[in-house]
Amino acid sequence: MSTDELHLLTGAYVLHALAADEHDRFERHLPSCPPCAQEVRELAATAGRLGSAVSVAPPAGMKREVMARVSTERQDPPLVARRAQRAGNRGRLAASRFALAACVAAAAAFGGVAVWQHQEAEDARAAAQAAERTADDLSAVLSAPDAKVSTGKLPDGAGATVVVSRERDRAVFVASGMPEPPAGKVYQLWFSEGDAMRPAGLMGSSQTSGTILMEGPVDGASGMGITLEPAGGSAQPTSAPLAVMAFPA
Repeated sequence: MSTDELHLLTGAYVLHALAADEHDRFERHLPSCPPCAQEVRELAATAGRLGSAVSVAPPAGMKREVMARVSTERQDPPLVARRAQRAGNRGRLAASRFALAACVAAAAAFGGVAVWQHQEAEDARAAAQAAERTADDLSAVLSAPDAKVSTGKLPDGAGATVVVSRERDRAVFVASGMPEPPAGKVYQLWFSEGDAMRPAGLMGSSQTSGTILMEGPVDGASGMGITLEPAGGSAQPTSAPLAVMAFPA
C-alpha cells in the first residue's frame, strides 16, 4: 500500500473499519503525517456529533397526552378501598372520600384539571410519529454499510460534514459553529445537480450547529450547497452559496 493510499484511510480509521494490517500500517504512518492527524481529529469530533443524531427530544405535548390517557384507563382500586369494602358501607364511604381527595391532590400537582381537546391529541401524536421517523431515517443513513463521509470548512471557520448513502438515497448534513443568521434569514440546504440547485431543507431560524437529514433523495446530485435565504426558504437560491461541498465518491 502506497503513502498516497494511506492518506485515504482517515475516515475508515476513525470508524474502526480497517482490517488489522491496514490499521497497524496507518497508525505507524499517523505520527509522521500532520495532515492525516488533523483530519483524524476532525473526523473523530464529527463522529461524536453524529452519535447524537438519533437522540430526539419528546414533543412538548407528550406529557399532557400521557396524563389524559391515564385518566381514561381503569385502575385497580387502592388496597385501603378493598379493606374498607370488606368492613362495610361506612368504610366504603371513607375510602371513596380518600380516593377523591387523592385525585384532587394529584390534579393540583399537575397544574389543575385541563380539558383535553381531540385535535390537540392528534397533533401531539403526529409530531411524535414524525420525530420518530426522522430519527429512524437519520440512524439508517449513518449506519448504512455504504455510508461515506466528507468534511469541509464553511465561512468564519465553521465545520461541515456530509454523510451520503447511495443505497438509502439519502444524505445527512452536520454543521458546527456557524454564525447566527441575520434577522429574517435562515440557512437553506441544496442538492447540487450540475448547474442546478434543488431545495434540501432548512436549518432552524437560529440554528448554527446540528445534524440535519436533508430533505428528498440524493438521486443524481453530486454535491450540496448552503445559502442564506429569507425566512421560510426559497424555491431557488437568491444569493451566492456560502459553500459548496462535493459528495464523497
